[in-house]
Amino acid sequence: MNNTQISRRSGLKIMASLITLLGSLAYIMLLAVINGSLGFICAMGVTVMGSFGIAKALGENIAASYTTIIVLCVGFGLLRGILRYFEQYSNHYIAFKLLATLRDKIFNALRILCPAKLESKQKGSIISMITSDIETLEVFYAHTISPICISVLVSCFVVVFVGLVSSWYLSLVAIIGYIAVGIVIPMISSKRLKQSGVNYRNEFSNFNAYFLDSIKGIKDIVINNGAVDREKEVNKKSDSLIEETKKMKKDIGIAQANTEISISIFTLISLITGIVLIKYNALTIGKMIIGIVSVSGSFGPVIAISQLPGNLTQTFASGDRVLNLLEEKPQVEVVKNRQNLDFEKLEVNNLSFSYDEQAVLENVSMVANKGEIVGIVGKSGSGKSTLLKLLLRFWNVRNGSILYNNIGIDEINTDSLLSNVTMVSQVTYLFDETIEDNLKIANPSASKEQIIEACKMASIHDFIMSLDEGYETRVGTLGEKLSAGEKQRIGLARAFLRGANVILLDEPTSNVDSINEGIILSALKKQKHNKTIILVSHRESTMAIADRIYKIDEGVMHEVVA
Repeated sequence: MNNTQISRRSGLKIMASLITLLGSLAYIMLLAVINGSLGFICAMGVTVMGSFGIAKALGENIAASYTTIIVLCVGFGLLRGILRYFEQYSNHYIAFKLLATLRDKIFNALRILCPAKLESKQKGSIISMITSDIETLEVFYAHTISPICISVLVSCFVVVFVGLVSSWYLSLVAIIGYIAVGIVIPMISSKRLKQSGVNYRNEFSNFNAYFLDSIKGIKDIVINNGAVDREKEVNKKSDSLIEETKKMKKDIGIAQANTEISISIFTLISLITGIVLIKYNALTIGKMIIGIVSVSGSFGPVIAISQLPGNLTQTFASGDRVLNLLEEKPQVEVVKNRQNLDFEKLEVNNLSFSYDEQAVLENVSMVANKGEIVGIVGKSGSGKSTLLKLLLRFWNVRNGSILYNNIGIDEINTDSLLSNVTMVSQVTYLFDETIEDNLKIANPSASKEQIIEACKMASIHDFIMSLDEGYETRVGTLGEKLSAGEKQRIGLARAFLRGANVILLDEPTSNVDSINEGIILSALKKQKHNKTIILVSHRESTMAIADRIYKIDEGVMHEVVA
């Protein structure tokens, strides 16, 4: 979505989608609405009781004594605080419960979309969604649904109360005021705020993503003397975000000013109406005071609605982004209840693949048997990595076929495929945990002996033991405490620890020196007797251990005859 594009869904559709997530929590929301409505009525009761006291002093026939009126004022005040507490407690209980549910839904969606759909997404944008967008939705659940319901109930109560106690003409003025302040002004304001709110969320997401990338790549930025240019770009994006913030705040300020002016106008209209009614003996001064105090003090819930457009623009933009992710279709569906795999042989026949309109692979064919190391060599960008990802079914095969044991890859249960085939990519992601914890991602039940053996095979055990805390050493954020070669060898150790029958290695020795390359290649050769290893590299020297070699050039592959 670009910066000028507004939400594809309407505000009502987004609100409806978010409300449906309430589910079994609806009864708590009902309790919050009841508490909130009674709380506002109690808050009004303090001033209304005061108006009753003034009316009684002016000779109005009020049954309650002054003592009763004072006791009711104090009682309404205390009850208002108690009801307000339970209202807010209920709203925030719902909000935090639903936020936890939303985060869980987002992580589940990301798990389904991984890894193909996420390759084109900025990680900073996803982090922004999980944090700021979800937190923005908290405002909707805690401070939007309940106020709307409370406003309707309180307004209806005031209209009836004023009509019965004072005058139905004043009730009519109140109705017109509620419609103007609670509906007309927010609708006008929302048109102005909608675009600025979406622009702000987009700018915030873009800045967050760019800034996060800058922090992650700070070492490379400094080494390549790119700090000045990067700083200029960060400042540029920051200025753009500040500009959008100013526009949004200005529009919100104008909307709030219009609301306050409108309330003052309708309070004045109610006063003039009361004076006219007194002039024509249709109303007493005491009842006029009760009516005007009731009307002027009843706009609190309606003001809450009038201020919603400023919050709702953020909610709609955030909600739209979250709903887009939750509704996004994965490139491939999880395969269940089909065939399981016990790998013996891989065949690729006349495989062609394109990213959108750009051809990447053309009529690729290859064979890999159990106990073989198959090498694929080619320059960067020739399609080697794409082929490996297709072997793991990142994308569906459209032209040609991928067969495991003569079974089409689309017919193999996803869990079984991933149990048999694993991949070590060019960049190994490490969590800010211990080395042992990072290794156990591949096999959570692995014993310490198995972990050590896998690390020895990857030529990383001796390095780990040289660390003060050994396998209990924390690697830091994104593995910042380790070199690129060390991270890659830990990735290789993961593959060995997983115990998969097919290991796909994407440039496994690109970040290690020639000595360690030799050790790793030797380890791979020792493992080939009960596994199939597909080794991708742009170095022809790496292919020395391969039993069969394929060369790929601009998507076209052929076997190299020794």
